[in-house]
Amino acid sequence: MINKPLGEILIEKNLITKEQLARALELQKETGSLLGEILVSLGLITPLQLYHVITEQGPFEYAGGNLQLLAQEIDPKLLSFFNPQDFFQFSFFPYRTNHDEIEILTPNPNNGSLRQFLENRFPGKRLTLKLITPYELDWLAHIFFKDKFLLEATSGLFYRSPEESAMRVFTPIQWISLGILCALIIIGVFTLPHSTLLILLGLANLFYAINVIFRYVLSSAGAKLDTNSSLFKKTDYQLRPSDLPIYTILLPLYHEPSSVIRQLKTAIQNLDYPPEKLDVIFLIEEDDQETLIHCKAEKPPYNVRFVIVPKGMPKTKPRACNFGLAFARGEFLTIYDAEDIPERDQLKKAVAYFRSSPPNIMCFQNALNFYNAEQNILTRLFTLEYSYWFDYLLPGLYLNHLPVPLGGTSNHFRTKILRDLGGWDPYNVTEDADLGMRASYRGYQIGILPSTTFEEANSQVKNWIRQRSRWLKGYLQTFLVHNRHPFQVIRNSGWKGWFTLQAFIGGTTLGQAFSLILWVLFFIWLFNRGEFLQSYFSGPILYLGVFNLIIGNFLGIYLNMLAVFRRRNDRLIFYSLLNPLYWWLASIAAWKGIFQLFTRPFFWEKTIHGLQFKGKPDE
Repeated sequence: MINKPLGEILIEKNLITKEQLARALELQKETGSLLGEILVSLGLITPLQLYHVITEQGPFEYAGGNLQLLAQEIDPKLLSFFNPQDFFQFSFFPYRTNHDEIEILTPNPNNGSLRQFLENRFPGKRLTLKLITPYELDWLAHIFFKDKFLLEATSGLFYRSPEESAMRVFTPIQWISLGILCALIIIGVFTLPHSTLLILLGLANLFYAINVIFRYVLSSAGAKLDTNSSLFKKTDYQLRPSDLPIYTILLPLYHEPSSVIRQLKTAIQNLDYPPEKLDVIFLIEEDDQETLIHCKAEKPPYNVRFVIVPKGMPKTKPRACNFGLAFARGEFLTIYDAEDIPERDQLKKAVAYFRSSPPNIMCFQNALNFYNAEQNILTRLFTLEYSYWFDYLLPGLYLNHLPVPLGGTSNHFRTKILRDLGGWDPYNVTEDADLGMRASYRGYQIGILPSTTFEEANSQVKNWIRQRSRWLKGYLQTFLVHNRHPFQVIRNSGWKGWFTLQAFIGGTTLGQAFSLILWVLFFIWLFNRGEFLQSYFSGPILYLGVFNLIIGNFLGIYLNMLAVFRRRNDRLIFYSLLNPLYWWLASIAAWKGIFQLFTRPFFWEKTIHGLQFKGKPDE
């Protein structure tokens, strides 16, 4: 046993310099973190070097190294005393018992909370703590609880609350209702074709007009909310580093090129947050060896863990995130996509907003935008849409106290509530929107965070349609799931919450699908003045059609112009005049999503990332 401070031993072994130790000690004063964790997070020493030195200090023995032998010595009966989440919350793993002694493996033997937890669980027992690295702790959890974690990730929500899961696409009542509707339409077309088509056109125009008006109301409210608005809390988010909790970042990766992984590593390292308090998890599918190789080649910092998601179906992002959620250590948790670049202060800002908000605020959604907005016409139009969606529509829902469908990435959660909700639905291909609606209908609220994460805008039409058809298919899944018990939705969130489900969630996909039909009819009339259409477009239907054509398109273009103007991206304003072309693409994607809802409901159309790097060196 060496009775010397840790830093002094490391200097004597030439593992760090005096200057590096001084820097680490200064950070320790600021953050209150352990010196060893700081040195590892800075990349000055490896975890193995740290634990070998701690072993020399005594009185703790390092038990890692031969993991296969260690796993064989684990007492399975001892595992039954704990919830697996305890292992990550208190950073330990049960080892074995010997009469009145219990041996525990931990990366942090000086953790007072761990010792108190164990003493409460085993009063009167003598505790012996032995050292392992955090990576060895993950490995043991994966070995002993992989099947349990995977079952929970895949079927947990369905087993606990089957009515909230999209595993069953249509309920029997929904199938019967759909069948009756289709039968009535077919019978009407053959028996009363004129009246039937008149009713269908009237309903389509009415639904579209309601959707236009509702979005205008939301946009008018959302226009009041910007980063300088008094409606945002004037929260001083310059928190002391010692006040910051552990923050988990889930990063689901699948078939990502090396350039994207390199950019991702840089983005995470640039976050203004103590690195030893970041719990970064790369979620890599078991059959995706190429991405694993790219991740290892980039040599990410030691606060990054690789969690391998076992093979299984459905192979979706929410299933991977659920599996990663089992390993999360943070009080708060967020998700980034592989190509994301969040603003540096985003995590600190999220912590400050959580700290000053009531406990029923379970999530904050921040804005998304693009760093390749001007790559081509498609990315410009995509940026117009995203600016409108995240800067106007979602804030409008928030200010009107309506359910907010989350936006895929940069959702910041209270980890405990996220687990209580069952995580994400692995069978819903727009799991973010579904989770936002489910949380709202269970009495939780979604807040808006004044921060932006920049992503890669899809720059290829085929890739864009693949992505958009999945989103719109997922919106229909969410629409069907939460319409299984409409009276329960009304009871939990009122008529406004129910209307939002119909007009915003269902209306997003169905409105875009109807739009294509209405545009086709318009062009038929425009080019041949089809007299057969005159009898269908008269009276109220004509007025609704004119409203949708003129007012609806004007508002869509005008609000998109305002959205980029707010972000001072003036060069995109005139591209908003091309929005009708973009909406036609969305209509095609909507019909593809509707078709896949019946044929491949759980198929996850992978969005190809890194297209902006194509043709650049080192790709």
